Amino acid sequence: MSTTRPYPPGDRGPDPDGPAASAAPPATPPPGRIRQLRRLHLIGASGAVPRARDFTREALRDWGWLPAATADQRAAAEDVLLVVSELVTNACLHADGPEELRVSCNAKVLRLEVVDLGTGTPAPRTPHRAGRPGGHGMFIVQRLCLDWGVVRNAEGSGKTVWAELAAPA
Repeated sequence: MSTTRPYPPGDRGPDPDGPAASAAPPATPPPGRIRQLRRLHLIGASGAVPRARDFTREALRDWGWLPAATADQRAAAEDVLLVVSELVTNACLHADGPEELRVSCNAKVLRLEVVDLGTGTPAPRTPHRAGRPGGHGMFIVQRLCLDWGVVRNAEGSGKTVWAELAAPA
């Protein structure tokens, strides 16, 4: 699990550029700061994994990731769809199902968040045994993502599992 980003979902932590020169926010966000967000409620939904993939695929189309112009762009989109599948599947198998999928992006990073009411903490199985069925989900997430982590719900039970992937060049 990630230990490099102890911030809650949506909070990217302190601004790496330091404090703003003025208290007023800029009229136009700096390049790379524009954030687009989509939400899909999945409480009690049947077919949560294909619904989440279809929803994410549509967001990628709207944001210009698909149709992909190059093999690298196609691979980036396929990675996003695979990570969505793994996170939602984990919520279905280990947390009584997902409540919500959030997909957001800016010019550099796409962030996936799956909210569930589970008490467990996902982690890649160690040691990873590639030849065995099952148990590969979080290993795949760890390998494909820039970073990922878990944030507990402040109101009680539940958590948000988040993952960030690089936007295609």
